[in-house]
Amino acid sequence: MPTLFDPVQAGDLHLANRIVMAPLTRNRAPDAIPTPLMAEYYSQRASAGLLITEATAISQQGQGYADVPGLYGTEQLDGWKKVTAAVHQAGGKIVVQLWHVGRVSHTDLQPGGGKPVAPSAITAKTKTVLIRDGAPVFVDTSEPRALDAGELPGIVHTYQAAARNAVETAGFDGVEIHGANGYLLDQFLKSSANQRTDDYGGSIENRARLLLEVTRAITGAIGGGRTGIRLSPVTPANDVFDADPQPLFDHVIRELATLNLAYIHIIEGATGGPRELPDRPFDYAALKAAYRAAGGKGAWMVNNGYDQALADQAVQDGADLVAFGKAYIANPDLVRRLREGAPLNTPDKATFYGGGAQGYTDYPALA
Repeated sequence: MPTLFDPVQAGDLHLANRIVMAPLTRNRAPDAIPTPLMAEYYSQRASAGLLITEATAISQQGQGYADVPGLYGTEQLDGWKKVTAAVHQAGGKIVVQLWHVGRVSHTDLQPGGGKPVAPSAITAKTKTVLIRDGAPVFVDTSEPRALDAGELPGIVHTYQAAARNAVETAGFDGVEIHGANGYLLDQFLKSSANQRTDDYGGSIENRARLLLEVTRAITGAIGGGRTGIRLSPVTPANDVFDADPQPLFDHVIRELATLNLAYIHIIEGATGGPRELPDRPFDYAALKAAYRAAGGKGAWMVNNGYDQALADQAVQDGADLVAFGKAYIANPDLVRRLREGAPLNTPDKATFYGGGAQGYTDYPALA
């Protein structure tokens, strides 16, 4: 039987083990530029089979939180080069998560102070983070405007350009498309946020159109074997839900199966919350079965609230990869700790968002 510590192939990526560092927003990139401290942070955790970076904006319009990194300027790409070089020197593999937040933003973060964009002009009942007087503060998101259909090809192109820059310029081993957690692509997918009446709204096929166009464009640029995607069928994060998620995601997963992706990254339940939502039942085993039946060969990654016992069981049940989130904040040597059954450091929640080395690169590894 496979274990967490066995190597695995995910598309073009040969991974030393099945343990993945999940994307974790840390708000430590002033002016959206990755820093040398970020290079230290990621390289400390390079024993993971795969590192997925914190969500990274593909454009200024896609930016939704203060001091999160971008992938659309020369200084940003130069900063990421230092991160990928440090990870590779430490023997790790790293992909960047491509992010457009859509309506989960604030006018202070948008080009020219404009409105955030969305499938429909519906304000998300959620918060974002701004820096005021040198400290992070949570504020309500701003009212968005609905994207015109004529703007959508430009957004697809921006995703594609970001993916190409990530691999060819910044040195990433691949990319992960952020199609989850109530951000732009998920907003188009789900009925609560998408009330359009054109070719990008209404039916399941129409609501899935933008996500699939983005994924096809990226795989056309860098290859499916370097492309993963993150989906969250039922999470209520950032005020989204779908009235009937099973057929929606069954359709999405069957379409993705044709693109020879490196992996599918599934958030089970509510992101950072309960794994089971009684009011939003979902059959994840059926989703995986639909993917395999449609010819999908990508690695299957599971995520949300996994400890070692749950992760071991998931691998025995057929999961290829298990993503760990908060455990990686405080345990740069998580792979070793899990292998040896060592106790885990406790993360300091006060330092999750913003700041410097404290609560970021100063957690101790095992002696």
